[in-house]
Amino acid sequence: MAAHGTGADDHLARGAFSARLDCVGIVSRARSTHVVRAAVLVPWAIPTVVAALLWRFMFDSQAGIANVVLADLGLLHHPLVWFVRASTAWVPVILADVWKTTPFVGLLLLAGLQSIDRELYEAAATDGASTWWQLRHITIPLLKPAILVALIFRTLDAFRVFDLIYVMTGGGPGTSTEPVALYTFNSLLQNLEFGYGAALSVIIFLVTFGLAMVYMRGLGLDLGSPRTRR
Repeated sequence: MAAHGTGADDHLARGAFSARLDCVGIVSRARSTHVVRAAVLVPWAIPTVVAALLWRFMFDSQAGIANVVLADLGLLHHPLVWFVRASTAWVPVILADVWKTTPFVGLLLLAGLQSIDRELYEAAATDGASTWWQLRHITIPLLKPAILVALIFRTLDAFRVFDLIYVMTGGGPGTSTEPVALYTFNSLLQNLEFGYGAALSVIIFLVTFGLAMVYMRGLGLDLGSPRTRR
């Protein structure tokens, strides 16, 4: 009886120790997830002016690291003056904007993924559904609201981007990198064309609203449906 009791105690001790390890592992994974999220959000949290100056320095023709890396890879044989040519001035601007805004979009999609009930995948796997089937019939349909929000935010960003380009290129060379927000700013405050600038603002609103409707139709979403209201 004593031996049996000792064996049961050992079994219980091992079970408790294993459960404690599982809890520690869960806590560690949760902490790691928070650390990764915080690290990913750093570009989005950096002030836009600071990010613009950082990327402008990286693509500087004399001291920038971009030319050094491309030369080491054998893609450049002489330093490239990025901000002088219209064909190359867009490259650092696009990279800077994508670098800064992608974390926010990723966070939106991650929140959408985490809102999907795991039991749906378990039930589909039990019925023999493949990973591709689960992606097409579970993940993507239930992720559409998050995709819609991300698309609307990025569309708004595309129309309202101002400070990043104003600091990096000022809209130049010429007007090759001038977005609609900077064009409206120049029309209103530099050329003093108040009526024209106001009309541009209204047009931007209408275009943005129209694109939002197109996104909703394209994704098959209806904000007035009972399913959405729930």
